[in-house]
Amino acid sequence: MKRVIKIILILLAIIIILPFTLHSNKQNQKTVTITFWTLQLGTFDKYINNIISEYEKANKDVKIKWIDVPYSEGEKRTLASILTDNPPDLVNLTPDFSLLLAQKNALYTFEKEKLDQFLPSILETLKYDDKYFGVPFYATSAVTLYNSELTNDKPNSYDDLFKLSASNGTYLTMINFAENDTLLKILNKYNINSPETINTEKSVRLFSEFKKLYDNNLVPKESITQTHRDALEKYMAGQLKYLVTGANFINMIKENAPEVYKNTKIIPQLTGDSGLYDYSLMNFVITKKSKHPDYALDFALYFTNKINQLEFAKMTPILPVNKEALKDKYFQTAENDDLSAQARIISARQLNTLQPPLTVKNKKELNTLSANYIQQILINNKQINYALNDFKTDWEKL
Repeated sequence: MKRVIKIILILLAIIIILPFTLHSNKQNQKTVTITFWTLQLGTFDKYINNIISEYEKANKDVKIKWIDVPYSEGEKRTLASILTDNPPDLVNLTPDFSLLLAQKNALYTFEKEKLDQFLPSILETLKYDDKYFGVPFYATSAVTLYNSELTNDKPNSYDDLFKLSASNGTYLTMINFAENDTLLKILNKYNINSPETINTEKSVRLFSEFKKLYDNNLVPKESITQTHRDALEKYMAGQLKYLVTGANFINMIKENAPEVYKNTKIIPQLTGDSGLYDYSLMNFVITKKSKHPDYALDFALYFTNKINQLEFAKMTPILPVNKEALKDKYFQTAENDDLSAQARIISARQLNTLQPPLTVKNKKELNTLSANYIQQILINNKQINYALNDFKTDWEKL
C-alpha cells in the first residue's frame, strides 16, 4: 500500500512540474537573438541603443546584439563572416558591395511589397536579377556651391558649365576624375553607362569638353589625381567658382573659411542631358545563412520607419529614404540665411527625380578603367575616339 501511495505521489509531482518545464523550454526556444552590424556609427550609440530598447520592449521574444564595425573593415569582416556558419543576421553595407554579394547568391532577397515604405527610385539601386537584396538605410545627394564673389552664373548642367570661363587666378571647378566612381556618375547622367554607349558621338563630345577644361586650366591639373577633400580645400581657399559636393561639408566651410561661407550660394546638383540627379546610398542586407531572416527584416524595417529616420536626419546631414519621413516639413522649409537647411531642402527635392544608378558587375575594376582612360586622354593626349574604343573593348571583357 505504501508503495502504491509513493507511486501516486511521484506521478502527481510529474503532472505538476511538467507543464512548468515545458513552458520554460518553450520560452527558451522562442527567444531569438539577431546580430546587427553597423559601419562606424558608434557616435550615435544613444540613438541606436534607444531604438533597440524600444524594439525589444515591443518584441519580448527578440534580443538585438549590436556590433559597430570600423568602416574600413566592413567589407573584409562581412566577407569573412559569410564564409562561416554563423554570420551576422543584419549588416550595414554599401550598395556596390551588397550587389557583389547578391551576385554570389550570399544574400536573402525580398518581395517589393515588403519594402513599400521606401522611395521606389531608391529601391532600384538594390535590385539584381529582378530581386531586391537590400533594405535602404539613408541617402545623400550632392548640391552645387558657388562663390558669389567670383560669379553669379547659375548653371543647371555640365553643358551649362562648359560654356563658362574663369579668370583672376581662379578655376571654374574641380572634377575629381579618377576618384572612385565620380567620372562614371557624370557619364551616367548622359546615359553613357555601357560598352555600347562609351564610344558614341555623345561620349566623344563629353570627353572633348573635359579635355578643354583641363587644357585651358579651367580645372586644376591635380583634378586627375586628387580627391574631393582637396577640391573642398581649394573652394575654401577661394580658388574655385563652383563645387559639387555633399551638404555635410557646408559646416566645415563655415568653420574654416567664414569669408567664403558668407559668399557661398547653393543651387541644385549639376545634371547631364537627362536632367536627373545622382545620389549615394547606404543599406542593410540580410545574409543568406541567417537563422532568423524574417526577424532581421522586421527589425530593419522598424529601424528605418518614419520616426527613426526623421530623428536620425536631424542629428546628421543625411536624407531619409522612408517616403513619409521625407514629406516632413523639416525637408520643406528653411531660413534664407541657413545654408545647411537650404542644402537639405534642395537635396531632398532631388530624390524625387533620380538618375537610375549604374549597377554593373566588377564596379571597382570599371572605376580603375575609367581612371586609366581619362588619364590617357587628359595627360597623354591620346586621341579621344581611340581611347574610348579601347575603353569599350576592356569594358566588354569585364
